[in-house]
Amino acid sequence: MPVHIFYGSSTGTAEGAANSMVEVFEKHGPVEVHDMMDAEIEALDPADFHVFVCATYGEGELPSGAEYFFQTLDDAKPDLTGLRFAVFGLGDTIYEDTFNQAGKLISKHIKDLGGIRVGERAEHDNSGEEDPDETAVEWAAEILPLI
Repeated sequence: MPVHIFYGSSTGTAEGAANSMVEVFEKHGPVEVHDMMDAEIEALDPADFHVFVCATYGEGELPSGAEYFFQTLDDAKPDLTGLRFAVFGLGDTIYEDTFNQAGKLISKHIKDLGGIRVGERAEHDNSGEEDPDETAVEWAAEILPLI
């Protein structure tokens, strides 16, 4: 079963976290990394496993590329019944009311279309001391046995 990692990034932090996970998920099988700005919703195949890595932007929004991807998804409303996925969100606790809102939005979008979230939704804090790439690798290792 291939693993598809989709990332939404404004400054490159989510892209870096997504790329850092590749080696972990390759232990399971082939891995493809997709920038949500260029990704096609047809890549969401319930036979595969999907990981969404996304930073929160502005007032709790998705970055522009991820916003477009999820708007396209909302317009098409594909049946994603049985699609298994995990979410790694990035945010900053200085924005208390919208901390990691992007990860929450993604989880809701996919669940509303029939997807099943696997494992805990990660919430990396950019104000913290943990490196996002290291945190992503540790989280991916926790998700790997659940695929």
